[in-house]
Amino acid sequence: MSEKDEPKTAYELILERLKQKDRAEGVSERALTDRQKSEIAEVRKIYDARLAEREILHQADCRKAAEPEALEQLEENYRRDRERIASERDRKIEQVRKR
Repeated sequence: MSEKDEPKTAYELILERLKQKDRAEGVSERALTDRQKSEIAEVRKIYDARLAEREILHQADCRKAAEPEALEQLEENYRRDRERIASERDRKIEQVRKR
């Protein structure tokens, strides 16, 4: 059997459909340059460090907190901070991709 005759996996079928949808909507696939790849890697490295720093601070705060309400508030703040940092990271990566 040749490659074309082999049945496709669900993953391959989904990718094919997504590519067809993108073509229909006028979205083109563009390869990243080496510079863009290195910039994206740098952005990820910076934001991974920020997330790690935030986690360390959160753990320290949790050890100090005695009341369940305080722990709950710390968890909420931590979740919100992680979402904010991840959102900033994703926004910066998208800016690099669009250049």
